[in-house]
Formats: sequence, C-alpha cells, structure tokens
Amino acid sequence: MPETENLVAEIELLSEKLAAAKASLTQKFIGQEGVVDLALSALLCGGHALLVGLPGLGKTRLVDTLSTVMGLSGNRIQFTPDLMPADILGSEILDTDTDGKRAFKFVPGPIFCQLLMADEINRASPRTQSALLQAMQEHVVTIAGEERSLGEPFHVLATQNPIEQEGTYPLPEAQLDRFLVQINVSYPDRATERAIVLATTGTQDAQVHEVFTAAELLAAQQVLRRMPVGEQVVDMILDLVRTCRPEDETSPDFIRETVAWGPGPRAAQALMMTVRAKALLAGRLAPNIDDVMQLAEPVLSHRMALSFAARAQGETLPDIIAKACAEVTRVKAAA
Repeated sequence: MPETENLVAEIELLSEKLAAAKASLTQKFIGQEGVVDLALSALLCGGHALLVGLPGLGKTRLVDTLSTVMGLSGNRIQFTPDLMPADILGSEILDTDTDGKRAFKFVPGPIFCQLLMADEINRASPRTQSALLQAMQEHVVTIAGEERSLGEPFHVLATQNPIEQEGTYPLPEAQLDRFLVQINVSYPDRATERAIVLATTGTQDAQVHEVFTAAELLAAQQVLRRMPVGEQVVDMILDLVRTCRPEDETSPDFIRETVAWGPGPRAAQALMMTVRAKALLAGRLAPNIDDVMQLAEPVLSHRMALSFAARAQGETLPDIIAKACAEVTRVKAAA
C-alpha cells in the first residue's frame, strides 16, 4: 500500500507540474491544445515527434518554447539537399597544438543536445536522413568507428511540409516508425488566430519560463512507466493494432482491401506509452479506452500505407483508422 500511495502522490504532483508547463507554453504558442498535448506526450514518453503542417503555423515556435519550458538544451538543423551526415553528427579534424604536434580532434555536431529540431527533414537526401536513425533509437552515434553517447534525455522533433514535395525525399518507413507520434498542425480557428495576431504584432513578445529541468523530465518519464494500465485498455491496444494489419486473420475486409501494410509492434508500444501520458496531462491516475481511440490516428497514421487502388478511390488513412476503431469497438460490444 505505501508504494501505491507514493505512486498516486507522484502522479498527482506531476500532473500539477505539467499543468504549469502547459500554461507557460500557451503564453507563446497560443491555442492548438491538442498539438501541445501531443508534443508534451512525446517528451514524457521519451520519444520523438514528427510535426506535419504548412509553413507559418508555429511549428518552430512550439519546439523553441518547449526547449525553454522543459529546461532542455536545444539545437536546430535546417535540412537542405546539400546537408551531409557530418553536418549533423560532427567530424574529426586534424588539429595542431602549441608544440606543433598533430592529432585528430572530434568536433561534435548539433545532434549533441537534448532537444533537436530537424526542420523540413524531408528536404535532405536519404543518406543524411539515415544519420538520425541510430541516434533516435539508441541515443548514440558511431563516428570514425567509435560510439559516442548523446545527451539524456534526447528527443528529435522534426517538421515536414505536407504540400510542397518538389525537391524532397520521403522519409523511409524505418525512420517514420521511430517517431512516437505524427502531429498534424492545422490552421487555427478564428478566435485563436485573433489572439495570435494581437499577441505577436506588438512591441513585446510573450515570455516563458522554465518549469522542468532535464533531470525532472527524466524522473517524470520513470513515473509514467510505473502508471498502471488496465487489461481492457491493453486488449484494446492489441486488438486495434492487429486489426490494422491486412495479413492478420482478425482484420476486416475493408482493411485487406485498402491497406498495403500495417503497423508493427512499435505501434502497440507507442500506444501503451502515449495513453499514459494523456491520462497524466488530464490529471487522471490511469488511462482509459477513450484515450486509445483519440491517440489511434497520431500513433498509427505514419505506420501504415494505403494501396494504390485505395488512394485512387480517394480513401484516406484517418478515415481508415476511424473505421478500424469503430470495428474494434463493435466486435467488443458484441462479444
């Protein structure tokens, strides 16, 4: 019992601290509460996020503000077609000391930070994109045959323009799978846009303050992993992920007819983590089935692909995922 009481107290304290972090964030990134929650969830889960939206919707501003509020050292890389892996990871140079002796010296690249913003990540070549693969999964990079550890915590928040595809390189599936969530940043509503215009066109910009430190974020990630998840929620996660796989015997006909390939085990892991984060942000002690349904699209949409025939017929992944959620709910209700 004391251990349970301690966990409850830690969760309640962390929920209050997260509410303060959200309040500070919204001083500079106005509105878009769902976007803010997903970005915070990615950090709480120790994962990475892919922000997809048109230019000018505040993606860079959000990442910069997150870096300040969460107390993380941040760097930004503007991805371009001529960017090379060494521009991200760093390189060894021949250095001459005061005595005239020469030796190789490692100069770290911008990836050696705690929050890396990969701006317009799909503009770099596949060779450069792949420089992030090991870092995102293992938090180390291998340079000149030597493994070098990155900072802890380490998060990548990448941005991508969904419209302009000329001169871009689509992210490979292996890299997409390493993003915990895909966050779609859409146009703000009228009231939010009015608030943005008034707040950002004056003589002073809003100031935010640090709420977390890097050590406190690491501790929060451990509290998150200790949160209980009910058997019904676990079953819902597994049923939903497996339903979205066309090869699975439990998948319905509309999945087999429209989906080329479905989500792997990382999707189930991501849902297990993000539903806990959603519960934390809402001030609850455990996640529920509604959390799974609400997080299905941001967790699954970049881990699935439609068949050519489905795309030709105008099908979209959000619609297919919504149908899958409804199908899983129907089957469970009928059982």
